[in-house]
Amino acid sequence: MKGEPATRFTLFSFTMYPIMKIAILSPFYPYRGGIAQFSAMLYDELGKEHQVKAFNFKRLYPGILFPGKTQYVDKDDQAEVVESVRTLDSINPFSYFATEKALREFAPDLIIISYWMSFFVPGYAHIANRMKKSCKVVALLHNAFPHEARPMDKPLAKLFFNQCHGFITLSENVKNDLHAIRPAAPCMVSPHPLYNQFGERKDRSEACTTLGLDPDKKTLLFFGLIRHYKGLDLLIEAMSHLDNTYQLVIAGECYGSFDKYQHQIDASGAKERIRVFNRYINDNEISDYFSAADALILPYRSATQSGVVSIAYHFDTPMISTPVGDFPASIDIPKTGIVTSAITAQAIEEAILTLFKNDQLATCLKNIESEKKALSWETFAEKVINYVQTL
Repeated sequence: MKGEPATRFTLFSFTMYPIMKIAILSPFYPYRGGIAQFSAMLYDELGKEHQVKAFNFKRLYPGILFPGKTQYVDKDDQAEVVESVRTLDSINPFSYFATEKALREFAPDLIIISYWMSFFVPGYAHIANRMKKSCKVVALLHNAFPHEARPMDKPLAKLFFNQCHGFITLSENVKNDLHAIRPAAPCMVSPHPLYNQFGERKDRSEACTTLGLDPDKKTLLFFGLIRHYKGLDLLIEAMSHLDNTYQLVIAGECYGSFDKYQHQIDASGAKERIRVFNRYINDNEISDYFSAADALILPYRSATQSGVVSIAYHFDTPMISTPVGDFPASIDIPKTGIVTSAITAQAIEEAILTLFKNDQLATCLKNIESEKKALSWETFAEKVINYVQTL
């Protein structure tokens, strides 16, 4: 718990506002993944000026429903350790009342609830409904609907959204999804701040040696959880048409079977130039992958926004993405990479060839440097505080 009650003058808004008691209900350490990381960094930044307390899950997903190997950080992760109250069990209704009780004891002025899928609505909706008369309840929507949708996603999301005073989204696409089921809901939109906890960029040759890569080849990186909507098969197909000056690194844990991708790689003429690291990539390894890469490839079939983009910004890595979700806004508009003309292997191949022509890479790197200045956690936290004053 951070911060002491006071009054602060913010240069960001040129207004006076009181220091608040803020509860953040979200996965935190010891859970791994982007949402836990995001919440920890928001906790730290808000805690510089406010009294903040983290409310965590004691069970996030039942083991039988979790598609990966583990939900928890391991000893090699550089996870932000946040002291939290672990009360919420996603499938135990008695824990909903226990979490409500713990929140009431803290007596927050504001509750920020991290939301990304409808599985958590029963607990979230109960807590928001019971707390909304005593404090402001704001949902931070990483997604309004899951990428792999189910019939009850929208009705459940609507149930929870109707209990909230306001919303924070990281892209216009998620805001539009929100307004599709709750029109004109108050919403703040701000880009995903940069993840900066993974160390500095290393010497490229050193990183290539660590990963067993050829430092003389152009290195393309696919990074993160491997799921069908992320379009890895399209990238593997595109790679098959690129000459032997290119190599592809696939780094991330596959949710489900990797067999279809492996069969595709085995049948590819580029097989010897594709390196697969089909496992969870620990935080202390991330620098190696992004330092070795010339470009991050995001061949997604669908998206809202991606935390991987903020990692790429941190490591000064140009990007190629398909024209889905927030990628046109976060990549194409600032010219920090190339957005393809279509969601096809051919369009991805053409974009890769274009990126490595003339001075495209150098231009992207220059634009990344400029864009990073606007993506700080301090700026994001200032926007959040000013926004909640309007609710």
